[in-house]
Amino acid sequence: MPDSAMPDSAVRLYLASTSPARLATLRSAGIEPVVLPSFVDEDAAVEAAGPLTPMEMVLLLARLKASAVLGPHIDGIVLGGDSAFELDGIVYGKPHRAEVARERWILQRGRTGHLHSGHWLIDHRGGVARGAVGDVATAGVTFASDISDHEIDAYIATGEPLEVAGAFTIDSLGAPFITAVDGDPHAVVGLSLSTLRSLLLQFGVGWPSLWNR
Repeated sequence: MPDSAMPDSAVRLYLASTSPARLATLRSAGIEPVVLPSFVDEDAAVEAAGPLTPMEMVLLLARLKASAVLGPHIDGIVLGGDSAFELDGIVYGKPHRAEVARERWILQRGRTGHLHSGHWLIDHRGGVARGAVGDVATAGVTFASDISDHEIDAYIATGEPLEVAGAFTIDSLGAPFITAVDGDPHAVVGLSLSTLRSLLLQFGVGWPSLWNR
């Protein structure tokens, strides 16, 4: 049985992502990570890799993002993450443009798709790479069938859906249009806390070790 009296040594978490949702999720769980932008060319990386399943794609990009920020100054655990929305076997990333976001919302209205979130951890304690592990968390997302065109246009006008996978959020303005989530809700945000905890255990790092807020 686990020894509940065993002390947890503090471990620094580095987040290789500028996603506000991932940062907010970690903060709400008691973790203030060091945020390091990775600047990975995602489109080029996916094209170079050849045919990939949605889960392979998000895991690849999560790995590349975590690897991109490594250096001797990193003393802790590095987390890279990536997300993609799948509907009818087609992967939808960030729409970037309003007309693209509108097409997607009309398509997914009243339907269920799957949000895949890739996680990649690199143990870089002491400034040296000691190991790496990764996993993907998937959650089904069902959208309301009575979403009006006016609501879609109003949501897109906020700008929020343009830079998020699948053109929606569950933790902000898009939440009222989602009727059900099958799986870890945090996976829809882009960071499954339960998946992160399981990966940390493979390094012998207990969750309380990351608490610093």
